[in-house]
Amino acid sequence: MRMLLTAKMDTENANQLITDGTMGKTIDGIIEELKPEAAYFTAWEGERTALLVIDVTDSSQMPSIAEPFFHAGAKVSLRPVMNAEDLHTGLSSLGR
Repeated sequence: MRMLLTAKMDTENANQLITDGTMGKTIDGIIEELKPEAAYFTAWEGERTALLVIDVTDSSQMPSIAEPFFHAGAKVSLRPVMNAEDLHTGLSSLGR
């Protein structure tokens, strides 16, 4: 299932990772492990935020997906999402 992972970094923890030079390596490792369909980085509500679209085949994957972000001091949310093709497929089944 396609999921949107939102990871909002605590500013103090993120500043430390940047200062000690590990932020890039941390993000690179997470990207390499999760192989997201898309990855975006922004400031959201005053916090550094990663938005990753990932494939989750089983809910038992959730701890291993979220844990690297928790270790980096992030608040994590996962929610199912659709692309336009998924939406079209879903809508075509309505009203039958």
